[in-house]
Amino acid sequence: MNLRNRVQLIGNLGSDPKVREFESGKKMARFSVATTDVIKKDGKFEKAVSWHNVTAWGNNAEIAEKNLVTGTEVIIEGRLVSSQYNDKSGTPRKISEIIAESLMYRNIKHAISKNSNSSGNDQVRA
Repeated sequence: MNLRNRVQLIGNLGSDPKVREFESGKKMARFSVATTDVIKKDGKFEKAVSWHNVTAWGNNAEIAEKNLVTGTEVIIEGRLVSSQYNDKSGTPRKISEIIAESLMYRNIKHAISKNSNSSGNDQVRA
């Protein structure tokens, strides 16, 4: 475990996971997570929302696919990865994302429909 590149986020899903299954059978799930901080601006405290891209593989991707929906509260632990690519028009782009190595979630009432065995207060760690 690399302790120099560790990220922990506690927030809410901004979108349903987009899951892709490869020929090997391995799954990948991508989703966004919103986190909220309180900052002082012009002498007043305000909420500031930050958005994070998350990618989960294997078992974590399967858990995300089966149990996570927009709004679900999650705790993500993983590592930060940055990369560069050229888009279709040839413009260089940079992207940073968190590779989820551990995923915990708490079902909330609108997430129950995706997992009918849930009581609505489940906490699951993958």
